[in-house]
Amino acid sequence: MSGIVHFHSHGDITPLVCVFVSNQDFFSLRDFPFQQLGFAALLILFLMAATSHDFWLHNLTPPVWKTLHMLVYVAYGLLIAHVTLGELQSEASPVLVIVTGAGLATVVMLHLLAASRERKIDRKTTVSEGGFVKACTLESIPEKCATVVSLRGERIAIFKFDGKVSAISNVCRHQNGPLGEGKIIDGCITCPWHGYQYLPETGASPPPFTEKVSTFRSKIVDGCVWIDPQPNPPGTRVKAAKISQVEVSS
Repeated sequence: MSGIVHFHSHGDITPLVCVFVSNQDFFSLRDFPFQQLGFAALLILFLMAATSHDFWLHNLTPPVWKTLHMLVYVAYGLLIAHVTLGELQSEASPVLVIVTGAGLATVVMLHLLAASRERKIDRKTTVSEGGFVKACTLESIPEKCATVVSLRGERIAIFKFDGKVSAISNVCRHQNGPLGEGKIIDGCITCPWHGYQYLPETGASPPPFTEKVSTFRSKIVDGCVWIDPQPNPPGTRVKAAKISQVEVSS
């Protein structure tokens, strides 16, 4: 904000208004009004910071809150464009444009690859039997970690620990963090985002915390984990499926 005042305080127009009216050359790469992009990014980041408290998460509802905070990608793009276009106004060498373009292409490609991987999880076909759905193999689950599967539109984190398997919702109750990307620490599933913890057999946070996620019934047949896709009410205790010695040796 001090930069806006510094560069736009010598005219007859209010500095903030001057940012938007002093330069309207939107079709020129070299003279593009880059400051407007930076100001838009600032507004998005301010809005995200103002709503980062759990009060807003509960009152806006998790889906709305998550959508709002996904705007961080828009802010990121605006900031890159702001810095790059601003630098181009004083830089004659094309090296900056090439390097920045390559960096932007790399970031976009990584995001597209990640999205493609997530899409495969959601579109994976499953085999059902007696209400249970074949979810994954035991060997695909790292010890004290999880494999995430999508069953009937819901993502489920299947954890393997101490010779047992438990399945809970993949969505942390705090800020929708991916529980399946976390680990079991001190006997609790620990969210990789902010460290919220849940007991694997109940989906409930240890006292004095009160957060709860849904649990799912599971069983092991011939080295494969089968899950009942019908979620139990959050915090419901479900006996973990034990891995037999036959399953371990195979």
